[in-house]
Amino acid sequence: MRQDQPGFDDLMTPSLLLDAAKMARNIERLTAQARRLGVTLRPHLKTAKSINVARCLFGGETGPITVSTLAEAEAFHAAGYADILYAVGIAPQKLTRVQKLRAMGCDLVVILDSQAQAKAVAEAGVPALIEIDSDGHRGGLLSDDPALVEIGRILHANGVLRGVMTHAGESYTVRGKAAHAKFAEQERLAAVDAADALRNAGLCCSVVSVGSTPTAHAARDLSGVTELRAGVYMFFDLVMTGIDVCSIDDIALSVLTTVIGHQPARGWVMIDAGWMAMSRDRGTAAQDVDQGFGIVCDASGRVMEDLIVSAANQEHGIVALRPGAEGPLPDLPVGTYLRILPNHACATAAQHDRYNVLHAQNGHMETWHRFGGW
Repeated sequence: MRQDQPGFDDLMTPSLLLDAAKMARNIERLTAQARRLGVTLRPHLKTAKSINVARCLFGGETGPITVSTLAEAEAFHAAGYADILYAVGIAPQKLTRVQKLRAMGCDLVVILDSQAQAKAVAEAGVPALIEIDSDGHRGGLLSDDPALVEIGRILHANGVLRGVMTHAGESYTVRGKAAHAKFAEQERLAAVDAADALRNAGLCCSVVSVGSTPTAHAARDLSGVTELRAGVYMFFDLVMTGIDVCSIDDIALSVLTTVIGHQPARGWVMIDAGWMAMSRDRGTAAQDVDQGFGIVCDASGRVMEDLIVSAANQEHGIVALRPGAEGPLPDLPVGTYLRILPNHACATAAQHDRYNVLHAQNGHMETWHRFGGW
């Protein structure tokens, strides 16, 4: 085995790598932030989709989690997680599946923002949070919308109103901790105002749930909030780096690839990782620095200055100098291992069925399986 390619000769490329030490550091950072703010942390496992990763969140114990699919809820409940928020607007056709999980002892809670959903949920006897629109990002009701109390009454009358939740997804469009802190306060106010509206109408509202990865890290005060959610923080990615939520050194996920050819006249190095390994996500294209399909690192994870994956086909990637960069390409013989840092960890991880987990302290590598589906 060549020394510049530690432990990789038994892997078939492209493969998904996970740096356990970086992930642990990322997890502790937000855990400490939630503790400081006095709220419960409810990690979102839509990115990880892994029982092994989940076990790293609570010191080997179980705890409250968020999911984005019922397949996730089923898998995590089978592993012992019983406090689960399904944070995607509920479709009435899915309620039978939700009821089945609840009958098995899973306290699965759904979200909704319409009277039609509320009536279906109330009839099914499934607890729910009302989704609040805090920034126009996606779904939800404004905190002063009269429909909020009307929906609350439908749920309350059937004993299934748990509270409110919101997600400040527009925080991804701004850069820097100060800007994210403003979104965090906007998010908090929307959720707390909605909770107050329900309580002033004589309705219960025990849960006030907020969160996005940028706002979770930047929040300065979460008075009135009971729980904080975030997901991609476990791994981080170039989108989060591009808006200053983390540094490149915090990115725990990468795609291992092999050099398979060269086009010297074009300044290209060909690799065996295309968009099937990295996804088509170009989330940094609208940011200050466009990272192509990902930043290139050597086999040990050191960033190779100004090298990006500039283009990708299904199973081929093209490594080149970023536009405007000067100097020759580094010498990368056929067979050289490289690691690509992803634009969007969720999308990249979704292309793979396992993590090859690197433990720097002892050089050990193990396999953690991940799952998909809905």
